[in-house]
Amino acid sequence: MKETLYTIPLNDAVNANDECPFCFIEREVEQDLLDFALGSGSSYMESDVREATDKAGFCRNHFKKMFDYGNTLGNAWILKTHYMQMNYEMKSQFKAFTPNKSTLMGKFKKNSTRQNPIGIWVEEKEKSCYICKRFEDTYERYMDTFFFMYKKDAEFREKIKNSKGFCLHHFGDLCEASESRMNDKEKKEFYPAMFELMEKNMERLQEDVSWLVEKFDYRNKDADWKNSKDAIQRGMQKLKGGYPADPVYKMNK
Repeated sequence: MKETLYTIPLNDAVNANDECPFCFIEREVEQDLLDFALGSGSSYMESDVREATDKAGFCRNHFKKMFDYGNTLGNAWILKTHYMQMNYEMKSQFKAFTPNKSTLMGKFKKNSTRQNPIGIWVEEKEKSCYICKRFEDTYERYMDTFFFMYKKDAEFREKIKNSKGFCLHHFGDLCEASESRMNDKEKKEFYPAMFELMEKNMERLQEDVSWLVEKFDYRNKDADWKNSKDAIQRGMQKLKGGYPADPVYKMNK
């Protein structure tokens, strides 16, 4: 299949021979979004971008990555107007707040089914993140591209079947996505192939980690490391996704 702007990043991710091509894409997209939000292009000074970041805010994970990124002025500008938005919303919530009436039974129930409106608002704010939302939109398009290529491109399909598989996190997403992107006949081929792929590669990681443990036995001190030297970070990635051994991503000055 001829490569396009949509297929090139996914092909690059598969060709990287990583533990999970979607982890590879996630890292690339997230770093691009950090560059967009805080990089030298000064997107944070654009009124439409700031309006979006003011409203959406950022999750704890991405606030930490923004801090590590290193643009003090950019972070300050984003926080300045985001605080204005948050304080406006908070005061509106306080103004409209009415406490739930206490009941005798409610006092004895630790997990009351009644919800506090301030708690609900805070929970919504904690879930809201400009970078997460931008990534989710991009991720959906890559899922579409994956299934399009898997069904139409025999070479890509073989690459996937001979790859290291996926992390469990993204494999779950892949299985969910297949329900709406494949017909019954396609699923009949897809699931057994993917299950075999995951079983083989989860067992591979188990063996790598097990051998790393054995290498600490003095009797194996001169034995070959095999593929176990980086087994910890690869093993963690396979279970939960991401890159535990990655250095902090910083702004290019």
